[in-house]
Amino acid sequence: MSFIAGILTFLLVINCLLLILLVLMQLPKKDAGAGVAFGGAAADALFGAGSGNFLTQMTRYATIALFALALVLGNLEIRLHNTNNGTAFEKNVEQKEMQTPISTTPPVTPAAPQPAAGTNALLLPPISQPASPPATSSNAPAVPTQSK
Repeated sequence: MSFIAGILTFLLVINCLLLILLVLMQLPKKDAGAGVAFGGAAADALFGAGSGNFLTQMTRYATIALFALALVLGNLEIRLHNTNNGTAFEKNVEQKEMQTPISTTPPVTPAAPQPAAGTNALLLPPISQPASPPATSSNAPAVPTQSK
């Protein structure tokens, strides 16, 4: 399959080079001015009543071949990459499943042992909260205020 993609890619490159040469060899028409460059007579040039010489006919066929090759090659590459990656991925998953058995029970993690009280000098006893806020004494001296 990749061999066919390589051949089609080679044909696409050859077609691009041929199309470049065909466009460069064509002589401009007498009425090819700024209006034609901006699409003034594009419909006449493209859908004329079979008028044109050998170079314009070959350019038309080379353009059709360019688009057809690009579409076929794009679809082929997408199909090629999707099948290869999918099967390789599935094979890797199957190999991993065969290597590691699936257990139905979750792994048990041992709980961290609690140190006994008083065995570590860094452990502090729990801080107890006072039941009520400390009482303020009424014997405290009053702060003098200055009034003017």
